Amino acid sequence: MAEALRRLTNTSSFTVLQDKLEIWQTEYHVFSCDQNLNRCCELIEFTAKIQGQLFSILNLTAAEGGQYAGVDTLKTRLLPFLGNCFSVASTSVTDDISRQLMQDSAEKDRKMRELSFSHESDMKKMEAQLSSTRLQLESVTAELIDAQNELDDTRNKSATTILATEDEILQLKADLHSANEQVEICQRKLEALDDYKRQIRLLKDEVSYLNTEKAMLQERLVRNRSPSPLPRLSRSSSPLRSDSPTRAQLTNSSRHARLVSRFSDLYAVERLEAQSLLRRYIADLEMVQRIIFIAAMESFKTAKLGYRQFKLQVRKTLSTSHFGPESLEDAAVDYIVRNLDLYDVQSSVNDVINAMNMNPQISFPPEVDFTLIGPLIRETCRVAFAMQTLDPPLDMAFASDGELYNDTKYRRSFDSEFTAPLVIYHVWPALVEGNTVIVKGEAVTRRGALWSRSRSRPSSPLRSRSLSPTRSLRFNSKRSLSPERLTARHL
Repeated sequence: MAEALRRLTNTSSFTVLQDKLEIWQTEYHVFSCDQNLNRCCELIEFTAKIQGQLFSILNLTAAEGGQYAGVDTLKTRLLPFLGNCFSVASTSVTDDISRQLMQDSAEKDRKMRELSFSHESDMKKMEAQLSSTRLQLESVTAELIDAQNELDDTRNKSATTILATEDEILQLKADLHSANEQVEICQRKLEALDDYKRQIRLLKDEVSYLNTEKAMLQERLVRNRSPSPLPRLSRSSSPLRSDSPTRAQLTNSSRHARLVSRFSDLYAVERLEAQSLLRRYIADLEMVQRIIFIAAMESFKTAKLGYRQFKLQVRKTLSTSHFGPESLEDAAVDYIVRNLDLYDVQSSVNDVINAMNMNPQISFPPEVDFTLIGPLIRETCRVAFAMQTLDPPLDMAFASDGELYNDTKYRRSFDSEFTAPLVIYHVWPALVEGNTVIVKGEAVTRRGALWSRSRSRPSSPLRSRSLSPTRSLRFNSKRSLSPERLTARHL
C-alpha cells in the first residue's frame, strides 16, 4: 500500500486536476460546446482514474489490516457514502427495495459481529500460543547461551593449543634453518676440500717435475766432476735431453681430466644459458640449437688455428736462446702450458662471429648480432686452445646433416624419433681423442625430415652483412701476438 500511495503522491494527480480545472475555467467562453464537453469528459475520466487508484489503496489497506480490521470504518463511512450516492443517483427506488436493503444490511451486521467474536477468540488462542512459544524461545535462548559459552571455552583451549603448535613450528623452522646452514657449511668445506685435493695433485706434479730436474742436474753435476767427461753432443742428437720429461708431459693426465670435465660443463651450463638467451629473439628451437652447435664447431676450428700460429711464434722466439734437456718442440708446448693467459681469445671470438655471419645455414634477427652468445664462444675457445696442448690433443668429431646416426658418438635428444636412422641436425658435438670418443654429443633424428625440408623450404638466405660501423671496427681490430710479448723476459 505504501508503494501505491507513494506513486500517487509522486504523480501529483490532484495538482494536475486543479491545473486542468483552472485552464478550463479561463478558456470556457473561448471553446465551443463540443470542446467544453470533451474537456468535461476528460476531467471525469481523469477523476475516475484517481478514484480507481484510491480504491486500490483502500483495498490494499484493508488487506494489510487482516481479515477483520477496518470493518467499523467501512461500515460507518464507506457504506453510507455509497448508499447516499446511489440514492441520489437513482430516486426511483421503492420501499420494498429499501426494506430489502435494510434487511441485507442487518444480516451483514450480524455476520460481522459473529466474525468479530470468532476473530477475538482466535486472537486469544494465538496470544496463548504466542506466550507458550515465547517460553520455548526463552528456553532455547538459554540453551544457546550455554552452547555459546561452551564454544568460547573450546575456542580458548584451541587457541592455546594453536599457539603451542605455532611455537613448535617456529622451533622446527629454526632447527631446519640451522640444519640448512650446516649443510651449506659442509658443502663449502667439501668444495674447499676438492680445491685442496686439486692443489695437492698439482703440487705433487710439481714435486715430481722438480725431483726429475733435481735428478737430472745431479747426474749432470756428477758427469761434469768425473775425470773423463762425456763429449758434448748437439742438442738435436742428445738422447738424454729428448727423454727428459717436461711440465706439460708431467701434468698431461690431470689437465686431460680437467679439460674433459670443463667440456661437459660447457654443455650443461653455458650451452643452456646461451639457448635461453637466444630464445628471447628466435622462436624456432631448431635454429637456436643449430646456432649453438655451429658456434662450438667454429670455436674449436678457430682455436686450433690460433694454437698453431701461437706455437710457431713461440718456437721462432725460443729457437735463438733455447738450451736444455728437452727438445725445442717440447719447450714450446711447455711454455704454452705455463702461459695460457697469453692466448688472444678476443681475436678468436671475432673470427668465430665473422664465420657465423657468413654461414648460410643459420639466420639471426637483424636487431641483434652473434655477440649475444659471446661468453659461450669465449669459454669454448679457451677450452679448445688448452686441449691442443695435450698429448694426444682432443678435438671435435666431424659432423654433417644427414649422416648415419652413430650410437657411440651421439645420444638422441628428447624430441627425436628413436627409430630414425639419419641425423637431421646436431645439438652438441662429440669430443674425440684420435678415433676414440671421450664425451658423446647430442643429435636429433627424424624420419623423412631431410626430404621434406629440401622440397618445401630452401636453404636459409644469407643474412645481410651490412654491419654497423662499431661492429666493423670491432671485427677488424683483432689483436695479434706481437713478438714483444714473447721476449726472453716472458720465457
